[in-house]
Amino acid sequence: MSQVAHLVCRIKPYIQPFERKLALREIQQLTGTQALQHADDENCFTINSDIDPDILLERLAYWESVKDGDLSWTKQSKREATIALSRNMMHYSELSSVLPFKNQVPIPNKRCLRYGPHDIHEYRGKFFPQLVRALLNLSGLPTGSFVLDPMCGSGTTLVEANLAGYNAIGVDLNPLSAFIATTKCEILRTTPLSIFGSYTRIQSTLQDSGFHQNSALNYFQTLPNDDQHYIESWFSPEVLSDLDKIATLLNDMPQSVCKDLFWLCLSDILRPVSYQKTEDLRIRRDPKNMEDIDTISVFLNQLSRTVRYVLAFLLGETPINLQAYQVIRGDARELANILANLQRHPDIVITSPPYATALPYLDTDRLSLVYLKLLTRHEHRKTDYQMIGNREISDSQRTNLWDVYLNQYQYLPQAIRDLIDDLDKTYRDIDVGFRRKNLPALLAKYFLDMKTVLRDINYAINDNGHVFIVVGNNHTVARGKRIEIRTAELIGSLGESIGMRLLELIPMEMLNPRDIFKKNSVTSEYIVHLQVCR
Repeated sequence: MSQVAHLVCRIKPYIQPFERKLALREIQQLTGTQALQHADDENCFTINSDIDPDILLERLAYWESVKDGDLSWTKQSKREATIALSRNMMHYSELSSVLPFKNQVPIPNKRCLRYGPHDIHEYRGKFFPQLVRALLNLSGLPTGSFVLDPMCGSGTTLVEANLAGYNAIGVDLNPLSAFIATTKCEILRTTPLSIFGSYTRIQSTLQDSGFHQNSALNYFQTLPNDDQHYIESWFSPEVLSDLDKIATLLNDMPQSVCKDLFWLCLSDILRPVSYQKTEDLRIRRDPKNMEDIDTISVFLNQLSRTVRYVLAFLLGETPINLQAYQVIRGDARELANILANLQRHPDIVITSPPYATALPYLDTDRLSLVYLKLLTRHEHRKTDYQMIGNREISDSQRTNLWDVYLNQYQYLPQAIRDLIDDLDKTYRDIDVGFRRKNLPALLAKYFLDMKTVLRDINYAINDNGHVFIVVGNNHTVARGKRIEIRTAELIGSLGESIGMRLLELIPMEMLNPRDIFKKNSVTSEYIVHLQVCR
């Protein structure tokens, strides 16, 4: 019989109240016992358990340290601590001399969400990596289990699942999302030295004065004609020329994950060096003065920052026991077909789907999609209409969507039907803009789409499998009255309508966003926790 140990665990002092609750739940799930808070320190807890302390150090998401005689920092804290080093060091030899951490660990004193691969490429609505890790702990699943994210976005769930020793599969319709997610997962399988070598070679070339003499638009001329005209309208000739120098250089590199990483760094600077309003989710023109922009320097700064974060993270890891992963560019509403050929069923779903009409998901990435040849302008409108949670439809599309709703409304829970019908009645009687006029049809499409996704999840996932959905609420204003769109509750009712059990709705106190889209943040988010019942 194992001997019970008295472990002293310290929770991160800066986390949000909802994260603190999850922290206590994850340690209870892992140890089978409750953590006892110290009277003189609200962040210290004693755990009386026979668990191997190394398991807690390896797995905990919201805890800083575990003391079993000696004080040890959790792996999560060490991963976040690599940020402090990456800001001050660049050379491979500097980083490798102090990583992996030994005795001195620069433990963060504030929230850190973008360590290592999670810093690759700006992405609206980015998931919290610590949340994914905590939910995996709450599930109680053994390592080697199969994690599914059917709307994987930039791949946060896939990265964290792989790092925690799980198999992972992600699906997303946005080709840029699939590209980012794949690159993040592949970078975990790459040696730090190979990344640093590729970085130094491209840095040296871009800093060579002779390289800047080439003025031919070699890469630009490989774009379709319509895409060339579109790109020309968003970049000054000087910026376009510098972008082409970088793109041509990247295009000539042998295929590798480093090449993909560098392309994403180029994608990441397209917004700030274009005529687009930087903080606007939509593509709107800003009459910037572009004459003083040194595009190559902007790219090198972005490249240096990203490579530093990735290098520090990888050097800080002991050999990672990575399981399999797969990223599929596909439609979550076709999930049953996508998963049909897999050898096993998913054990758990962790996803943050598009929020109902909250963001122009595909449109935000339009410049990158076109310039990186991921989606032509001709294909863009069709793909945008297919996106779950899209906001842009024509009058004829609105009519068609409403006809679909009238034919299928009986398959939606009453609360969703009441919301859609009330909005339709209100907006039909008053003169409103096209966005509000479109809202009832768009909400009908959203909830019918989400029901299809949940139905396929319910079919595909293993018996008693857990489904965690992180989603935000929204609202509209009609006749001066604020009408809440309680997306989380309504998705919970959708799950129940197809036979899932709604275990809980966990409110997430909103964090202050750090990204360029902070003005467009949603006011409330929830974790919808469902379970398959069969």
